[in-house]
Amino acid sequence: EYQTMICTLTDMDASNASVYDGATAASEAVAMFKTSQKNRVMISSALNPQVIETIKTYCFGSDTQYELLPCRDGKTCVDALEDDVACLIVAQPNYYGIIEDIEKISESAHQKGVRVITYCNPLSLALLKTPGQCGADIAVGDAQPFGMPLSFGGPYLGFMACKSEHIRKLPGRIVGQTTDINDKRAFVLTLQAREQHIRREKAISNICSNQALCALRVGAYLAAMGSDGLRSVAEHCVAKAHYMAKKLCEINGLSLAFSAEFFHEFLTSCKNPELVLSALDEKGILGGLLVDDKILWCVTEQNTINEIDEAVEIVKKTVGETRL
Repeated sequence: EYQTMICTLTDMDASNASVYDGATAASEAVAMFKTSQKNRVMISSALNPQVIETIKTYCFGSDTQYELLPCRDGKTCVDALEDDVACLIVAQPNYYGIIEDIEKISESAHQKGVRVITYCNPLSLALLKTPGQCGADIAVGDAQPFGMPLSFGGPYLGFMACKSEHIRKLPGRIVGQTTDINDKRAFVLTLQAREQHIRREKAISNICSNQALCALRVGAYLAAMGSDGLRSVAEHCVAKAHYMAKKLCEINGLSLAFSAEFFHEFLTSCKNPELVLSALDEKGILGGLLVDDKILWCVTEQNTINEIDEAVEIVKKTVGETRL
């Protein structure tokens, strides 16, 4: 059921039963497409830095070359793609919260024989075009937004869903449906011949476990929410994030770093961002992340309008007066 829900959400043909987390899912996806003929991978510099570091570790161990693709106005620029590249990984929305044009990126990549990995916030798929609709070869990410508590960093679970042509390269456990000798419906681990406990050193992945308990929780959350409930949560995130961005941009000395559309995260520029975050912290409010000299904010359905207004008021007192 979890696998079916992930496939429906991403518009892909097959899903595994989860891996450890989103960074693992991204790194395993890169390993899927690396071959002896093509061992170069391109990583969007607008991908979460922690995910990038995990991918680098995988690349080091497998003698894979990696390059970071630059950003232009907060979006990934794919002009540097060449036909000797095995795959490209890009985030949707990206690390700055901006919505990428995955359809255009996929088209450019496929013209050069490059596979496309989309690292997505699964909640955004309730509103945005799915990776399948955009032409991505595989969709990966962290399913923490689906009812998983933060728990000081884990455990979470990574999801992976791909087109049917790539299923024999997909790492991890895959549960399939069949019938037993009494013609009763049964669920089994299928396509096991591709896994490392059978293929040994010829296997693409060494993953031999997953986060089945977390996947069970995510499955229960998705079943309880349904498509309408999931869309409602996503709409609340977008509405509240844009409300906060609008309020913050009314403050003198503060502005959005990029003008592109965003989901529920956004980047702002202002003087002394450390002072802003410190002022919020003194009031018991966990502000955004410091990204160079900017602040990356995140607003979800869990934040109330009163909480947003309180945070904006503190920022206003710290940065300057409201624009007229």
